[in-house]
Amino acid sequence: MRTIGMDEYVMLGGIRANVKNACHRCGCVSWNLHVVVWEDWAFKELSFSADRQRWIIINMAIQPHSKIRVAYYYDGDVGNYYYGPGHPMKPHRIRMTHNLILNYGLYRRMEVYRPHVATFEEMTKYHSNDYLTFLKNARPEDIIDSSTAKTRQRYNVGEDCPVFDGVYEFCQTSCGGSLAAAAKLNKKQADITINWMGGLHHAKKSEASGFCYTNDIVLAILELLKHHQRVLYVDIDVHHGDGVEEAFYTTDRVMTVSFHKFGEYFPGTGDVQDIGSGRGKYYAVNCPLHDGIDDDTYQRIFKPIMEQVMLLYQPSAIVLQCGADSLVGDRLGCFNLSLKGHGKCVEFMKKFNLPLLLLGGGGYTIRNVARCWAYETSIALDVEISNELPYNDYFEYYSSDFKLHIVPSNMTNLNTPDYLQKVQSTIFEHLRYVPHVPSVQMQPIKDEVIETAVGETISRSPYKCFSILESCVEGDNEFYEEHSIKPSRNERSHDLNTEDLSPEAKRVRISSPKSPKSSKSPKSFLGSKYSRSRKCSDLWYSRSTSSPRSLESTSGSRLSK
Repeated sequence: MRTIGMDEYVMLGGIRANVKNACHRCGCVSWNLHVVVWEDWAFKELSFSADRQRWIIINMAIQPHSKIRVAYYYDGDVGNYYYGPGHPMKPHRIRMTHNLILNYGLYRRMEVYRPHVATFEEMTKYHSNDYLTFLKNARPEDIIDSSTAKTRQRYNVGEDCPVFDGVYEFCQTSCGGSLAAAAKLNKKQADITINWMGGLHHAKKSEASGFCYTNDIVLAILELLKHHQRVLYVDIDVHHGDGVEEAFYTTDRVMTVSFHKFGEYFPGTGDVQDIGSGRGKYYAVNCPLHDGIDDDTYQRIFKPIMEQVMLLYQPSAIVLQCGADSLVGDRLGCFNLSLKGHGKCVEFMKKFNLPLLLLGGGGYTIRNVARCWAYETSIALDVEISNELPYNDYFEYYSSDFKLHIVPSNMTNLNTPDYLQKVQSTIFEHLRYVPHVPSVQMQPIKDEVIETAVGETISRSPYKCFSILESCVEGDNEFYEEHSIKPSRNERSHDLNTEDLSPEAKRVRISSPKSPKSSKSPKSFLGSKYSRSRKCSDLWYSRSTSSPRSLESTSGSRLSK
């Protein structure tokens, strides 16, 4: 028998409630100071009795609370990669995010790691050898070689996914962070792990897609499946998480749930009727949305669906892709979410107290991406941060107001109550066929599970878009070439202060890695509408404090705070 504190809760009819006292015999609930929960058999009886009163109790929502252990993964080299002139994907946004995390002091409350770079063998757990070999040997200058045109076409490398300098190393960095974060959860050394470098959900087994070359999410889920019977994947990017869904379309060991814009929009998949096939039938959940959805509307559709998914599927680990292109004002997005609305999804999934992996994803108004992921890092840590942005190395990027939170626009919300009710009802109808706890055995996942079976291809919308760039719009204050500052290689090299560090922490010197080089990607119909983004040297310390902290940079080891 154990006692649950007042800060814990259960879900009653989809409404959050602080439960005070529950009778394990009749299932009645009275409102005293605490709730007593008995062993599993008694709790199941309570759930059954409450269900007869049309109450829904999610048992995972009342696990005992403890101090949240958060592990954060970041590689300073990631900001040096450059997709090419005019390309909206800017890995530099990860460096901006990290700089906000430093200057808000969030790094002091979590373990900070520089992950290993994923090996060729690790990435072949999902991707084909031929495809990875192509990425490894690809060079920007090959674009003018007509003999490689068919190979590039085969792997969908071109306008959306150009061959840029260091593309393979970029993939290694992204995948290495997600693999390390998943392994950390498997070892039960953290409750939440974060890799904002990951979340590249469009990449296929042997094909690049939507700015994504390798699918770090699939690799991380495969790692989690070594220790977890069921893994839940949730995607709140504005684009459908088609690459992850396709990888697990025929298995019940992974349920994929995606909330996304649907219609004449990349990638054109993710209809509400796309539900999986074979053993994976009803284990793919798609919630297609229209333009202009705001915070309240999003939560009204997100929370009921996720409550039902958690009740029926009962995963033992969660992967949440936090694509920031669903925020208002994104260059490729069309939603109207604020940071608070986006962050509520993270907060909601966190309260189930299951191992949680937070990943990045889309996001092309880079100042808002940094705001969003820094804010959601604070949510993971249960820390409130100021709306006044601290001074940081990219302070001028936020010159509109120097605030953390962004204001939703007055764009029209095309998601009517009737439409959302129909979508929710359809999803609930599909979920009725999901057993409460799927019967699976712990065994290595087979190759055929992560391949789309012949004759069981995912249905495609007639609106399928083959280029994510089709919806690209120019953003204000994104610092393109006309504002660029070009530091020389190793321009900044700092002796980092070791004050307040543990005796074993060593003083290290961290210098800026090689500056990104412009790729010779093929000219798109965008022409020179966008110029090159500003590149800045990597900073591992907080310039807003008088005594910056040292962060150990050895690969795979903890970065001392």
